Order: sequence, then structure tokens, then C-alpha cells
Amino acid sequence: MKNLFKIMLAIWILTGVQYQAFSQDVETDLVSKQAITSLQHLIGSWSGSGWMMGADRQRHEFTQTENIQFKLDSTAILIEGQGKAQDQIIHNAMAIITFGGEQDHYSFQSYLQNGRKGEFKAETINGDFYWYPMENMRYIIQVDEQGTWFEIGEIKQGENWYQFFEMTLSKNAR
Repeated sequence: MKNLFKIMLAIWILTGVQYQAFSQDVETDLVSKQAITSLQHLIGSWSGSGWMMGADRQRHEFTQTENIQFKLDSTAILIEGQGKAQDQIIHNAMAIITFGGEQDHYSFQSYLQNGRKGEFKAETINGDFYWYPMENMRYIIQVDEQGTWFEIGEIKQGENWYQFFEMTLSKNAR
């Protein structure tokens, strides 16, 4: 009888520990999912145009498409973007946005056509989505009340931010 009590106590303790770990995972998953679904306004198929400053310090125009969708039960966002200039692909990239992990912020993982990749910090500020490929560089995505996507890229020199990129997209009808 004494051994049966010890076995039952051990099972009860182990079950409690497993339940507590499961509860913490569920809570973490819920926070991650809420953070990702707060970016619902980015989901869809987008197209438009933009410009970027080249190494030659000239403005180069392009057309752009972005296909964005939730993945993994809305705990990740997949972005596939393609830019063209004069019918040639000049930008072909994929990104994955997640939230949480060891840090309590968004992660923006970028993959480029030339094999380059990186993981960068991202955040929302007043409803706008910011991601930082370098300490002195940022991209800011805004979606206005009419559903227009407006994105700029800026680089910091000294105390000032200078724009080198701009893109305006509209959501395509399904």
C-alpha cells in the first residue's frame, strides 16, 4: 500500500509538471499568434511601383508584387516579393515573420535570390511595421485606411534619416 501511494504521488507530480509546461507553451503560442494576426492588414496579393536610389546616386524605378499569407496556424507570415524594371527581375525575395522565441519581439527572416539571408529585429510602432536589416537602416510599412501599402527605406547618417527607397502598392482583388 505504501508503494502504491508513492507511485500515485510520483504520477501526480509528473502529470502536474507536464501540465504546467503545456500551459506555458499554450500561453506563449497564444501571445505569438496574437502578435502575428495583428499584422492581418498585410495579408493578400499586392502590386504597384516604387523607386530606389542606386549606387550611382540615381533614382531607379520598378514595379513590384508582394504575395503575403499566414502559415503554420497563423503563427508565421510568408512574404514573397518580386520587383521588375524593364521586364527584367531585379528583386526576388522571400521573408518569414514570426514573433517570440527567446526575444519578445518580431523576427524578420529574409532570403534573397543571390543566396544572401539574414534574421532581423522588427516591431510595430503606432500600427506601422518596422524592420531593421542593419543598425543604421530601417524599412517602414504603413497600410492606410483605403488599404494602400506605403513603404519607405531609410538610412541613418549622424542624427538624420535619409530616404533611399519608396514603394506604393494596392491590394489585388481576389
